[in-house]
Amino acid sequence: MTTPLDVLFLDPANRPPDTLSQAALDELRALPGLLDGIIPPKRDVSANLLIATWNIAHFRSLTKRWQVPAQSSLSPKRDYRCLWAITEILSRFDVIAVQEVGGDLRALRYALKVLGPGWGFLMTDVSRGTGGNNERMAYLYDKDRVSLSGLAGELVVPDESHEYGFKEGAFKKQFARNPYAVSFKSRNATFILVTAHIDYGDVDEERIPELKAIAQWMRDWAKDSYRWHHNLLVLGDFNLDRDDNKMYRAFTETHLTVPQALHAAPRTIYASPTDPRKGSYHDQIAWFIDGDANLINMELVTGGTIPLRQFLLNDLGLTNASFAPRISDHYPLWVEFRTPG
Repeated sequence: MTTPLDVLFLDPANRPPDTLSQAALDELRALPGLLDGIIPPKRDVSANLLIATWNIAHFRSLTKRWQVPAQSSLSPKRDYRCLWAITEILSRFDVIAVQEVGGDLRALRYALKVLGPGWGFLMTDVSRGTGGNNERMAYLYDKDRVSLSGLAGELVVPDESHEYGFKEGAFKKQFARNPYAVSFKSRNATFILVTAHIDYGDVDEERIPELKAIAQWMRDWAKDSYRWHHNLLVLGDFNLDRDDNKMYRAFTETHLTVPQALHAAPRTIYASPTDPRKGSYHDQIAWFIDGDANLINMELVTGGTIPLRQFLLNDLGLTNASFAPRISDHYPLWVEFRTPG
């Protein structure tokens, strides 16, 4: 049986001791067709640009087996079957911001081997401290479609933080996980992506200061970047709830705008099937659409999520809590742009 993961098995130490069940194999072979019906194809790079964000829960190590049974003491639960599905999804985009990459990089390293030499990545160091949760943030990108354009760095708030809504000296304590900015260019557009994973506090008040600071920072930066023909987009896991509460307003009060195409898209496996905006509205892709902060040479076409809970690991009869560590509790969120020359 030939699989996309065969490149891993060139190393005998990576070969699995088991085989895929027929149900799992059928599911994985059907996955490309299902994704074709959800995500636009990669057209000529001057015609479209596909950008995504995905919090891949605890994206750290994996177990070197094709399948970890539903009831098993093996850890981690993520296996080669799950890696096959994850890499198939990642391959559909030009740039993907990934949150919750861990200190152990086995899953990321193996994913990149499967994606092949045409893919590159950048990532932060591990965020230390309780709020950092030993996580990294990363960008994976298709080098045949986009390239780096020079900027990469973490956002650090200056001591004069009152202008971003904090008390003087408050940011001797920095963000729990510093937002990570990297610039990319396609044939017709240059864009800076800023990914974030906002602190998940016990109450709204613990998250609102970070949301307000990032929104104001983005506003100032977008206005400045415009002069150099760089676009600015923010994407990631902002731990928001539904779009009519004070956390969402803190995120958008500087006119940072989530496109209409994403408003009703479910963000997580826990989202309400009848109204995805009620709870679990954590992940966002946003930018400014007014005045001198507007996008240049990037026209939104469409966007959405991939409701992977519906068509992955169905034969295992998993609960949501068991599905999350295998694939994720978050859905990939994506947008397609047209980049006219």
